[in-house]
Amino acid sequence: MIFKTFVMLCLYFVPIVLVTTGAVVQTWQLFACYVASGLGMAGIGMGIMHDAIHGTYSQNPKINKLLGYTLNLVGANATVWRVQHNVLHHSYTNIPEGDDDINAPFFLRFSPHAPKNKMHAFQHWYTWIFYGLSTVSWVTSKDFIRFDRYYKMGMFKGENVYRNTVLKIIAWKLVYYFIILGLPIAFSPFGVGEIILAFLALHFVTGLSISLVFQTAHIMPEVSFPQANEFGIVEGERMLHQLATTSNYSEKNHLFSWAIGGLNYQVEHHLFPDICHVHYRHIAPIVKATAAEYNIPYYTKKTFFDALKAHAKMLYHLGNVEMQPVKA
Repeated sequence: MIFKTFVMLCLYFVPIVLVTTGAVVQTWQLFACYVASGLGMAGIGMGIMHDAIHGTYSQNPKINKLLGYTLNLVGANATVWRVQHNVLHHSYTNIPEGDDDINAPFFLRFSPHAPKNKMHAFQHWYTWIFYGLSTVSWVTSKDFIRFDRYYKMGMFKGENVYRNTVLKIIAWKLVYYFIILGLPIAFSPFGVGEIILAFLALHFVTGLSISLVFQTAHIMPEVSFPQANEFGIVEGERMLHQLATTSNYSEKNHLFSWAIGGLNYQVEHHLFPDICHVHYRHIAPIVKATAAEYNIPYYTKKTFFDALKAHAKMLYHLGNVEMQPVKA
């Protein structure tokens, strides 16, 4: 974890330093640096802050809190993400209204229970573009919108907590924009337009990378999309729910797994979110054998490409069929 942290932080910051100090002078070098920084940003999100905010990076809570702030350094907000991911996504996986990962805007349909319109028939073509744009909204408006909603849901309480949290979100975002845009614009030899286009390229790489890794774990043909009953209660046992709504992929590719923070083992992560991701590949055979012993589904795809194909098939199905997902 320490080595990975060093690698991902360097991959994110070093290209920006090269741009800011004028070490790169050609436009293609500028874009190469920002794309590399985008990969570092994705690596920080998947391999550092994800474990830290779950409290699994270290046994020391202070270290977890400190490294959780790496999310703030890449433009998002650890406080908001903790509620969105740790509380809602892990508690209400694939449940409409509860899981913000499937609560999509009107032009995307990620659940068979969501309203369907004519645009959705084409979402298997255009969803990938919005995946690439997803982190742009993350570093601009999404944190404010979600915090406001979570506050109204009662997720945040205390005197002046609303004002203080909003001010902290703004302050962190100013730090982010100062590093990623302000310094390069002020000191690099490139124009403002070139920097902004490179910035958008960075986010397209990051957004596409993170979205594909996370969405191929839950929006799949085999998995379930449970609904709450009239009283807002979802019936069933927690671990069985996670097995029914989650899928693994590319379990044999250890380098790929290292690069994406072990998130190809989403089943194990959802069953044991309090265990560091470096252990998932050792836990997976035990989970798989136990699931087989009790005749419980354990979903997995052989390769990441297989997972992407199945995810694309699911996007098509959700855009063209009203309710229940098709089996792969």
